[in-house]
Amino acid sequence: MFPGWAALRRRWLAHRLRDPRFASLLQPPPPHEWVALDCETTGLDVRTDEIVSIGAVRIEGDRIMTSERLELLVRPERAVSANSVRIHRLRTQDLAEGLPLSVAVEQLLTFIGSRPLVGYYLEFDVAMLNRAVRPLLGIGLPQPCIEVSALYYDYKFQQLPPYQQHDNADIDLRLATLMKDLDLPQREAHDALNDAVMAALAFIKLRHLCHR
Repeated sequence: MFPGWAALRRRWLAHRLRDPRFASLLQPPPPHEWVALDCETTGLDVRTDEIVSIGAVRIEGDRIMTSERLELLVRPERAVSANSVRIHRLRTQDLAEGLPLSVAVEQLLTFIGSRPLVGYYLEFDVAMLNRAVRPLLGIGLPQPCIEVSALYYDYKFQQLPPYQQHDNADIDLRLATLMKDLDLPQREAHDALNDAVMAALAFIKLRHLCHR
């Protein structure tokens, strides 16, 4: 990446930005700050499934700012299936007073600002959110994304003996395995805020392990 690429990218995104209220998303991020993010959804199809809850928490240096968190319930357009309820325990009636997705996304964007995003399998959450973000902004989420499972993979890969260091190295990337191996406390899974906090804990620990 050549010097000045980030500034050029910000200018290009600013040219495409539809809503000037969110111009701050394109500013340089505050140093040593991130936002850990997670969404619970009705399924894994980014084209047809829906977001039912969003959890986010700010990270400042090595601190998880649990007092600066975001927990949102999102009202889906269709009834939530029994299979979906078994995973995240949110029924249609639990979500009846939730926010419309467009409103929830506006609150999330304000909360994140220009901070980079941290998450576990974050690509899926970003793809789900972008279905609402693009019509609003004219662009997808512009923040850099940091994938916790990728950081963990790189950390474990470097610990393998040379004869095992190949593209198909067998490294267990399940969140429960990752948290246990890093000796981090586990929260109840499939809760958006809990999953965001666990991603934040893993991110902080891996930053230290990978920069020894």
